[in-house]
Amino acid sequence: MKQITALNILKSGQNVFITGSAGTGKTYLLNQFIEYLKERRVIPTIVAPTGIAASHLRGQTVHSFFALGIRNGIDEGFVEFLLENSYLKKRFANLKLLIIDEVSMISPEIFSAMDMILKGFKESNAPFGGVQVVISGDFFQLPPVSKVPKEKRFAWQSPAWRDLELKTCYLEQKFRQDDDKLIQILDEIRAGEVSASSHKIFESRYHKELNSNFKPTKLYTHNVDVDRMNRVELAKLKGREKLFTYESKGSKKNIEKIFKSSLVLEELTLKKSAMVLFIKNNPEKGYVNGTTGIVVDFSPIDNMPIVRTSDGVKMKLDPEEWSLENDAGEVVATISQVPLRLAWAITIHKSQGMTLDSAEIDLSKTFEVGQGYVALSRIKNIEGLRLMGINNMALRVDPLILHIDDRIKMASKRASGEINGLSKAKLRKHCEAYIKSLGGITNSVEIEEERKSIKIGKLSVSSYKTPTHIKTKHLIEKSKSILELAKHRGVGRGTIINHLTLLRKEDASLDLKKFKPKGKEFKAIEKVVLKLKKQNHKDDFSDDGRLRLRAIFDALDEDIEFDDIRVALLFLN
Repeated sequence: MKQITALNILKSGQNVFITGSAGTGKTYLLNQFIEYLKERRVIPTIVAPTGIAASHLRGQTVHSFFALGIRNGIDEGFVEFLLENSYLKKRFANLKLLIIDEVSMISPEIFSAMDMILKGFKESNAPFGGVQVVISGDFFQLPPVSKVPKEKRFAWQSPAWRDLELKTCYLEQKFRQDDDKLIQILDEIRAGEVSASSHKIFESRYHKELNSNFKPTKLYTHNVDVDRMNRVELAKLKGREKLFTYESKGSKKNIEKIFKSSLVLEELTLKKSAMVLFIKNNPEKGYVNGTTGIVVDFSPIDNMPIVRTSDGVKMKLDPEEWSLENDAGEVVATISQVPLRLAWAITIHKSQGMTLDSAEIDLSKTFEVGQGYVALSRIKNIEGLRLMGINNMALRVDPLILHIDDRIKMASKRASGEINGLSKAKLRKHCEAYIKSLGGITNSVEIEEERKSIKIGKLSVSSYKTPTHIKTKHLIEKSKSILELAKHRGVGRGTIINHLTLLRKEDASLDLKKFKPKGKEFKAIEKVVLKLKKQNHKDDFSDDGRLRLRAIFDALDEDIEFDDIRVALLFLN
């Protein structure tokens, strides 16, 4: 199926399963659909099985959104327990469209749990409580992690999957790979029959030296090999090491959760010429999860790394944030760290969803079906492969998936025929009715206004309440002054100062220097603050040890407004 056909099926309001081989643009298609919805003031809820997978679409983990904790399955009693949570009631009451990404890694028990929870909160026996469900993933890729062998291990084996009556979109056009040889190999792995000619291609890539501007990223099946290789390669570089340590807010338990669900490191050691991998999506700054590059220098101002990406873009990095929310949508823990890892080596599991320019792959310790397929499908061209080893498991896929793949393709053909059989007028009518059912807009003038608002970072709606100060944070980079920031947010100057004060309290490293006051007033405030701190009168300080605004205001003979004092304090505490 072509992407435009799949997009039309999504727009028509069906329950949909998007699949296809690696590199066929499943994430790209979902992003197109999400953009289409946002322009019509509809915000979907996006979940994925791991924090790494969720980051690809800026979503949440399944366990977090559905308040599952560490559970791998639930019963009716647990649903009754959740129903007592007032915030969850509000969360699920607003839920109309659920997007589930990387479904291959979701177990049937967790899939059924989502169904049970939504039925409970929606008070409906309809599949997923009547919520529209869009599912994306490729069952030929990595399966759910399980400590013990199970008869049923895939989400499609849950009764809830059948009940959804999904329209299947099997994408066929490959966008990642541009090489017929590699495409042939990947297709043969999916067919369960790797030909002699493909084995010869593997032999030709064995310990092959690659023509590349950067050393290829090494993919291993085990973490111990990855850590060893990165340490060895870093030690080979001359020059001084630069150590970047994380900063955090929140309990130790919650901080550990962030580390377990993301690629962020407690300590990152870099040197000039180190090969690095970006581990955060930030398209505005020019990088996404999987972008590779070289550390070319360190900033003389703040010592932060300066990286040249494989596309030739040179940039200075700043710390990024990884956050954990509780069931009430409140941020309970935050980690701030440079969004990089050493990229001489990573695990195959962590590479899923990435596109690599070149890779050195060791499949000699493959222990799970799908690992070899995922590793090989990360690269664009067979010329980007250096094969270090391979075992009998490496090219295997689950025989059960082989058995059902033809049925999935047939279902896709039926769905394609149905949507293509509609006239343009009838399809447009279906699409408009669907958007209206979600409470969105269909007027072309309003859609265009919304499109412009999205470009400057303003959204009319959200799937759940984003803290107002976080909305302000998202617009800091686009604003030259506090007044401009207030204009972008549509709030008063005082509100923006409140937000900046809270943001600075949450993250002392947040760069706000563009808002720093200049002139005599700031110097006067600075002088008074130093004086009051030196005098150290108890009545001038609050219980948390901060200078009271009133004390500063009075010491300035009431000549400077409270808001101006508050702005100055952002740069004096």
